[in-house]
Amino acid sequence: MDFFLGGEGQLVPRDAAVALIIVDDRRYLLQLRDQKPNIFYPGHWGLFGGAIETKEDPAAGLKRELKEELGLDVPECCYFTNFTFDYGQHGLVFRRFYEVKIAESELTCLTLREGAEMRAFPASEILNMPRVVPYDSFAVWLHVSGALKA
Repeated sequence: MDFFLGGEGQLVPRDAAVALIIVDDRRYLLQLRDQKPNIFYPGHWGLFGGAIETKEDPAAGLKRELKEELGLDVPECCYFTNFTFDYGQHGLVFRRFYEVKIAESELTCLTLREGAEMRAFPASEILNMPRVVPYDSFAVWLHVSGALKA
């Protein structure tokens, strides 16, 4: 069953931190989100990361999420950008993006613990795929285009 557009269940937006995991400065590591209810964009490709805990520093939350989802220890993540969404009665919620660079050789050390699949894609492919989380796709476009550089 495809849970997108009707099967998501009750969604509660929360602040999140996610990683633009850049493999050898040329590809982006994405996960195929599980096809299950109660998550945003089930069955879509998206960046790794997730909701941060109350009063948790977003960078610390991202490091925790990457450890949980991939077994990836991240010594450093560099802030890239932030999107803020107005969810009406839920108030403002942010999705903070960080750069995390890894080598191709590190991919074999990762263990997918959440999601149906993971794969590294060139930006041009991500931006032309039909089922990519829209705000993650936009972040990839901002990153690869250099649109935020001064």
